[in-house]
Amino acid sequence: MNSKMNRRDFMATSVTASVAAASALTVSASAETVMPPADGPKKALIFDMLPNKLSIEDRMKLAHDCGFDGVESGPISDQAQCERMRAAAEKAGIRVHSVIYGGWDPPLTDPDPAKREKSLENAQNAMQSAKWMGADDILLVPGTVNAKTSYANAYKWSHEGIKKLIPTAEKLKILICVEEVWNNFLLSPLEYTAYIDSFKSPWVQSYFDVGNVVAFAWPEDWVRTVGKRIHKVHLKDYKGGPGLFGSRNGNFVNLREGSINWPEVRKAFAEIGYTGFMTTELGGGDEAYLRDVAKRVDKIFAGE
Repeated sequence: MNSKMNRRDFMATSVTASVAAASALTVSASAETVMPPADGPKKALIFDMLPNKLSIEDRMKLAHDCGFDGVESGPISDQAQCERMRAAAEKAGIRVHSVIYGGWDPPLTDPDPAKREKSLENAQNAMQSAKWMGADDILLVPGTVNAKTSYANAYKWSHEGIKKLIPTAEKLKILICVEEVWNNFLLSPLEYTAYIDSFKSPWVQSYFDVGNVVAFAWPEDWVRTVGKRIHKVHLKDYKGGPGLFGSRNGNFVNLREGSINWPEVRKAFAEIGYTGFMTTELGGGDEAYLRDVAKRVDKIFAGE
């Protein structure tokens, strides 16, 4: 999508019906924790999907009890709060595995050089936040193409910016994971992989979002093309897609209710040997809803 606000707000409302349906389920206090396959990918969720009325410690425990191995947090500027997040996750038996920084406001491709410098500063702060929380990486949107930023300039400025971030990534041991989004940029898996490879750095990898390409491509094709560059994965579903009426006029829906061929996507991830974190990026809800999401992910992992 064209902005972080649009993307996150849209996801927060797109599964409202599913949240309501799942909330109607009766879950006993003694319900067993859903466990992921021992040799498969690891299951995670966005931290904001957990009920915000709970304490950080209780939210982490709930994530674990629902069967998740980790959470993905937004960047936090306060070191003490980051360390509290890390400690709470570790106590619950999970971890904060990634920081979903984004990088939209301002982007690395802003026509104003001062704003591009601010974007660099924000990204560096996000990497420090990830370090404090014990995460592996930050998710970074490289930039946007729009009426004010040409494709050529988006490539040039984003490339220059990420190159400047690599020394910080190496120092902190935090990966920069470039995500493909609705930003009118890096529109094919070939260009996306060439862009990542152009940095010639192990500190620049891919954060692949399965749902983000459905409007114009097939995610299993992207997975096979991007291959081992994929370091982290977002899971969400989309109703609509290439060859279907609607395309970008479709809707994000709950997992396994959209147009994605999940068995084929799972097969593609198996082919590239991916066993890392797969993080659900959906609207939030209560325990019943979160357990339902976990079961949907389990079915995806099982190839159903």
